[in-house]
Amino acid sequence: MKLVFAGTPEVAVPALDALLSSGRHEVAAVVTRPDAPAGRGRRLVASPVAERAEEAGIEVLKPAKPKDPEFLERLREIGPDCCPVVAYGALLPRVALDVPAQGWVNLHFSLLPAWRGAAPVQHAIMAGDEITGASTFLIEEGLDSGPVYGTVTEEIRATDTSGDLLTRLAFAGAGLLVATMDGIEDGTLKAVPQPADGISLAPKVNVEDAHLDFGAPALRVDRMVRGCTPAPGAWTTFRGERLKLIQVTPVPDRTDLAPGQIAAGKNSVHVGTGSYGVELLWVQAQGKKPMRAADWARGVRIAEGERLGG
Repeated sequence: MKLVFAGTPEVAVPALDALLSSGRHEVAAVVTRPDAPAGRGRRLVASPVAERAEEAGIEVLKPAKPKDPEFLERLREIGPDCCPVVAYGALLPRVALDVPAQGWVNLHFSLLPAWRGAAPVQHAIMAGDEITGASTFLIEEGLDSGPVYGTVTEEIRATDTSGDLLTRLAFAGAGLLVATMDGIEDGTLKAVPQPADGISLAPKVNVEDAHLDFGAPALRVDRMVRGCTPAPGAWTTFRGERLKLIQVTPVPDRTDLAPGQIAAGKNSVHVGTGSYGVELLWVQAQGKKPMRAADWARGVRIAEGERLGG
């Protein structure tokens, strides 16, 4: 089939690469979000998908909005049979959805109908799910509600961050997306409506959502840290300044600390929660680079009885 691929961040690049190397389909163009300011100088930078497409010599379309008349006209000129999508980052209007005969097919990083929305991997980890996966589905105007073509499953490991899990899903999902394109082309794959039961929502996780509550159980604190790593970053406060927690581990036999209370040893730092303690492994103080928690604790000279979170 002739394809127009839509995607923006790094996590979409494996799927684009897989389609380019499939040998069966033609990626005629790529649709991505406009260049965005990045870095200290706030210089405009192309998306990872745009950069990869340019390396491959593929036309790149960067509409401010997918309903822009110029973009829609060019899309009709290209005449794609299908438009595979991975983390494009903008809602597609009906006028765009109607262009390809086989529609727009999204690779979503959950087992639908679980975790519909922008942050399925983060929410799966924070909720304590043991299994997740990826789904391909036909996009309709509802939020991730279209009929599903196929799925792959992935175990959530005890130490997975959202970054770790998303990387694995990006590669597993890339193979699923190619297989979905193959099945659509040869007519062997039909989309199946999602069940009405089991729907859960995964809205974007913002900085305020990542504020840690040490009154919660240790497992909840651990899941929050892992789910918010690398972005937006789980955080608390210490002496009135923000402290990001990058890696912690539950310590079930540490039951002598009140929620948020810090106990700093020579080579370890423990903090109380609503159940038992967690050990801080890596932290990042405001304006500083990430460091081992024990090194941070030595530098700030924690006094007896001090707490995280005020």
